[in-house]
Amino acid sequence: MNERILEGALNVFRAKGPKFTMDDLAVEMKMSKKTIYSVFRDKNELMCEMMDYAFDMIKEAEDKIYYDDNLSLVEKIYGILAVLPESHYGFDYSAMSKMAEKYPMAYSKLRERLDSGWEKTFELLQKGIDEGVFKEVNINIFKYMYEISVDRLLMGDFLKENDMSYPEALESVVNIMVDGIVK
Repeated sequence: MNERILEGALNVFRAKGPKFTMDDLAVEMKMSKKTIYSVFRDKNELMCEMMDYAFDMIKEAEDKIYYDDNLSLVEKIYGILAVLPESHYGFDYSAMSKMAEKYPMAYSKLRERLDSGWEKTFELLQKGIDEGVFKEVNINIFKYMYEISVDRLLMGDFLKENDMSYPEALESVVNIMVDGIVK
């Protein structure tokens, strides 16, 4: 039930952004608000759980790339940095800035998840440096540049001003960053 409601919440968020109501979710789910509230105390809790759920899907997709022995180091780095679950295509990532204002706990969860889970990426980057596939770069600066780029894409007006989707912009950022370190 929990996962089903979270999927429904992601669908409603995709359509309406963080302004969606629990009534909107109930209609999407074809269930009563009472049932939703029996699983989630309030919309703040739902939004926090939704962030964790979305990032868990991203980490699952990253693991598939990391453990795929058919991919080169370059392909793995590119894939991990650009990964988005299939269900996130069409998602309005520019709505994240609105979420920061109205749901600071969920936004804090987003920031925390963006900043964590870099161990496998660091391992691949270091392996690439050691094997001469990547230039000698400061991995922490690489991470910082990536995080700043993602943050600006999510929180700024860049996507709207340039009529770009988040997946398109993220792919461009990753192409530039990975091309910059490949020997």
